[in-house]
Amino acid sequence: MSMASSAILHISPSSSLLVSRKTCRSSVFRAAHFPRSLTIRASTSLDYSKVTVGDKPADPFKTNNWKWKFKDNSINIYYEEYEKESSEPPKDILMIPTISDVSTVEEWRLVARDIVQRVGNVNWRATIIDWPGLGYSDRPKMDYNADVLERFLVDFMSAPDCPISQTKNDLVVFGGGHAATIAIRAAKKGLVKPAAIAAVAPTWAGPLPIVFGRDSDMETRTRKGLLIMWENHFLLVCCLYGLLRGTLNAPAVGWMMYNMLVSNEKAIQSQYKSHVYADPNNVTPSIVESRYALTKKKGARYLPAAFLTGLLDPVNSREEFLELFAALEGQIPVLVVSTKGSPKRSKAEMEALRGAKGVSKFVELPGALLPQEEYPTVVAEELYKFLQENFKCEA
Repeated sequence: MSMASSAILHISPSSSLLVSRKTCRSSVFRAAHFPRSLTIRASTSLDYSKVTVGDKPADPFKTNNWKWKFKDNSINIYYEEYEKESSEPPKDILMIPTISDVSTVEEWRLVARDIVQRVGNVNWRATIIDWPGLGYSDRPKMDYNADVLERFLVDFMSAPDCPISQTKNDLVVFGGGHAATIAIRAAKKGLVKPAAIAAVAPTWAGPLPIVFGRDSDMETRTRKGLLIMWENHFLLVCCLYGLLRGTLNAPAVGWMMYNMLVSNEKAIQSQYKSHVYADPNNVTPSIVESRYALTKKKGARYLPAAFLTGLLDPVNSREEFLELFAALEGQIPVLVVSTKGSPKRSKAEMEALRGAKGVSKFVELPGALLPQEEYPTVVAEELYKFLQENFKCEA
């Protein structure tokens, strides 16, 4: 698996609701309430017996597919909904998985169940989506980049037939890694207007770019006589990225390289133990098997080829990263969750957000690049505090 710190090659998933007399609202937007009815079907589950929360995974209350039409593609987007029975109108949270080779809705399941089952002033409902090209969504061969994923997120949040259609401007968004940064970039542009955003272990540089040091520190080395040397190096790196991307996308040889670099259980286990999880003991065989199965799906290599080589990076520097958050100053609450065990370079980018403009609250929790899955109880508790601090239910 490749998260946003290193590459896998070791350069390193209606019935109507009764409306009460209470009205839920946030500090920014009014809440909408909407009943939906969805088809029930089976869902892949994991054995989390050794992970910090609970003895078993959360089962989705409802699962379905939403059709995303993009250019010549009609793509099935898999999503899951979690909610408890209540006479109160629900308020929605959209949970977006961290972008990686084995990104999946599974990483948010336990957090979703935890939050929606809590008894409080607001009746929360959670929807988890899989990105196009990842998880249980369709994986067509196309030119994936950050703009495409931003377009998908905007289309999903604004479509009249999506499960959150009636809360477009009153929706809380939780995202991990690159997903959080893409959501914030869309909000900065005014393409989406969430009521609040929580960025969990946010990242902006893909595996190879961050290994080669494409960050503000690397940029400072372009001064004076090093400028020409760096420009030549940058051009060489770009050529290598393009070559690798082209090879992974090619028939036959692409699958061979993908199987060697990404789609094997030893590599996935190694990555999870080295930097995806903070505690290697939390990496169970069932987690590795589940993620390995994702790499065998039709079209599995196309989006990871773009992620690995930096095409999904929403910004190109730490300065741009900070500017995204700064643009939301005074507009919506933004929580940043940093982690104690993140890889050094990813951790530096998270720490750059401590006290940064536009960041309403900054916390540090156990974990590495996937804390919402490794320590779901701790993450859910902090996210719920954030919700309590910014949303209330009045009679």
